[in-house]
Amino acid sequence: MTEKIRKDETINAMIIELFFKRSEKAIKMCQDKYGRLAYSVSYNILHNSEDAEECVSDAMLGLWNSIPPEKPRSLPSYLCSLVRNVSFNRYDYNHAEKRNSEMNLILDELEGVLSSGDWSAELNEGEITEAINDFLAELKERDRVVFVRRYYYSDSARNIAEAMGESEGAIAMRLSRLRAKLRKKLEKEGISI
Repeated sequence: MTEKIRKDETINAMIIELFFKRSEKAIKMCQDKYGRLAYSVSYNILHNSEDAEECVSDAMLGLWNSIPPEKPRSLPSYLCSLVRNVSFNRYDYNHAEKRNSEMNLILDELEGVLSSGDWSAELNEGEITEAINDFLAELKERDRVVFVRRYYYSDSARNIAEAMGESEGAIAMRLSRLRAKLRKKLEKEGISI
């Protein structure tokens, strides 16, 4: 374990302990440590600074309300999940009639993998989550990073390409292949598409 990872885990444990003590310092420390990450997740979904800032604030309130009793294994992942949920709710509210073109593209890309119908009603959410987690665990690190940045953090193909030092076309092809692999994995698991 690297020194940075150890330091981050120590800070995360300290923040969680402050939440359990109901110290408002927990929110401040979490905002200082993960505020930019949370903002970028929300902004990638909403493409609106004010809405993204509000969603981060709502997610921080969600942390306050859920810790305790929750004791997340990974504070940044837990925060990102909260901010994603809040941001998608805001997105739905803001775009009841129209849709953000980047989010529309992401949803269209996944439509062929997960059925366009109400798949969450057909299956236990845990089954889908487990299958996707297994799929991600089987991927090479570079593929996993590309997939997670696109479909979890809603990052654009252009941003991913810049970060990975590849062309946007190469990232688009990689994502297409990853979706095809995921589709096969879900079919093999008996998850209807």
